[in-house]
Amino acid sequence: MIIKNTNSKYGLISKLFHWLSALVIIGLYIMGKWMEDLDYYSQWYTDAPFWHKSIGIMLLSLTILRLGWKFSTLSPEPIKRHNKTIKKISHITHYLMYILLFVAMLSGYLISTADGRGIEVFNLFILPSIGELIPNQEDVAGEVHELATNGVILLAIIHIIGALKHHFFDKDETLIRMLK
Repeated sequence: MIIKNTNSKYGLISKLFHWLSALVIIGLYIMGKWMEDLDYYSQWYTDAPFWHKSIGIMLLSLTILRLGWKFSTLSPEPIKRHNKTIKKISHITHYLMYILLFVAMLSGYLISTADGRGIEVFNLFILPSIGELIPNQEDVAGEVHELATNGVILLAIIHIIGALKHHFFDKDETLIRMLK
């Protein structure tokens, strides 16, 4: 297995970034939806947000590292058979996913720190608060967070459908390059 990307394949590092990010994003989304139904008397009322925030901060770090890797290493060339429209849709989808991820993470931070308290990350360190920047910050950021996370998941579904289309209908190497 190759470590770095080549002109035709993704390397181990890119694949690990991709699949670890996918698992964490889906897990955080499911956890967030589950947390919406927790009430004050649930044993998870404080524990679930602690884990959600801590994992979210780690996802932010992972995403920054992933982008650093993406811009500092070779990317496999697009498959020649893909037309310009497909290539453009693919690029737009990827960029929108990154943008929405950062919007989701920033809004999550603003929700969690609106009361002036920092975010405790796995009891290892505290990410400081910048306080309330706008009135009703927690509510406004909560709406933005929900829209952004729903958008990320919608784009991820489009991404998955596209990968499956390439594999089963177009019979090209798009999906295989991220699996093998």
